[in-house]
Amino acid sequence: MSSEHNSSKQDSQAENEIELRLLARLQEKPDVSQRGLAADLGVSLGSINFCLKALTAKGFVKAENFSKSNNKLGYAYLLTPSGIAAKSRLTASFLKRKRAEYRRLAHEIADLEAQIRQEKAERE
Repeated sequence: MSSEHNSSKQDSQAENEIELRLLARLQEKPDVSQRGLAADLGVSLGSINFCLKALTAKGFVKAENFSKSNNKLGYAYLLTPSGIAAKSRLTASFLKRKRAEYRRLAHEIADLEAQIRQEKAERE
């Protein structure tokens, strides 16, 4: 695989992870502000705004004004049925990726431990 392909794949995985975290947070607290989302997820306010627009365009989220809010700029970000389904797909994909990463790391750790044992035995 080319390094450009790997970089593109990693960027896509990072975007999917942010999307998943954003969808999960919105499902937990639909009335959270964009500033609050940015702080919770550790990303810029501009990134949150961009992601929310993209999720809205995909039909995963809809923004509704608070009907009784004193803050006329306040919105509730509601997951649509397709947004809930997307969150489930992203969660399954994330879990699959993390399990594969765990297996690779466990194998690498076992190899390193075996190497250390062998080097120790050779020194004795």
